[in-house]
Amino acid sequence: MNTLIGTDISAARHFLEAGHPIGIPTETVYGLAASALSPAAVARIFEVKNRPTFDPLIVHVPDAAAAQNYALHWPETARRLADAFWPGPLTLLLEKRDIVPDLVTAGLPRVGLRVPSHPLALQLLQTLSFPLAAPSANPFGYISPTTAQHVFDQLQSLIPYILDGGPCRVGVESTIIGFEDGKTVVYRLGGLSIEQLEQVAGPLTLQLHQSSNPAAPGMLTTHYAPRKPLYLGPIDELKERFPQLRAGLLTLCPLPQKSADILCISLSSEGDLNEAAQHLFAAMRLLDQSDVDAIFAEPMPETGLGRAINDRLKRAAV
Repeated sequence: MNTLIGTDISAARHFLEAGHPIGIPTETVYGLAASALSPAAVARIFEVKNRPTFDPLIVHVPDAAAAQNYALHWPETARRLADAFWPGPLTLLLEKRDIVPDLVTAGLPRVGLRVPSHPLALQLLQTLSFPLAAPSANPFGYISPTTAQHVFDQLQSLIPYILDGGPCRVGVESTIIGFEDGKTVVYRLGGLSIEQLEQVAGPLTLQLHQSSNPAAPGMLTTHYAPRKPLYLGPIDELKERFPQLRAGLLTLCPLPQKSADILCISLSSEGDLNEAAQHLFAAMRLLDQSDVDAIFAEPMPETGLGRAINDRLKRAAV
């Protein structure tokens, strides 16, 4: 199968209506999308990604009104969050309607719903008669893609089309929120900070890691990992601990002194955590494709999107 990259909404729609998964841009990362209402199309997503079927998928819809078709109950806090952050990098985990196939939710009673803010993704969703199930468009467990080329490099010949929307603006996956026993629960840190969410939802409960049978998408403990070992900690300490390794360095700000290391990537020259999140996965890919033995990554400040970045680094680390 030849894989084409383009900006043709009609071509993307054609392949989706024929039951093929395709690559689509969102503001967070590129997704591997297929009809969420077709078990056969959803099964093809799992096949292409080599993703275990116990890991549920997020369903993408064009607006909040469309989301009502797939969830039975909407807590008032969910409505406030949708009003505040949709379209955007927020996934709401809500009790599903029967129209959503069990394969999408891994047999669980709740479905993750999201309205992406990328203009091409929204245009595509508005032309379709069905929502799109769309995990990240990469082999399961590997670094998420933030450009169409990233998708092509890993899934060429497995999918017919990649809708090219340029580099992703946010760069890490959506924040996932659900509701249990009157509490608002964060299942995955992502493109919205805890501080932003609490302004709308009030106090939040964090329930982030699960080793198997996750309750929500993106909860597996090991995920987003490069093929080369990634060690997380203060750079100087990692250098002392592993003096034999030729390491590439992943830092927030440029290192104060010139380094003889093979490759050092700064995620933000100004220490901007939003910019750092945007660049994270591309930087991890660059280091993974270089000739270093390992990647040394320093933790980010535990504030704003720094928490989401640290979450991805922890799951990628050995």
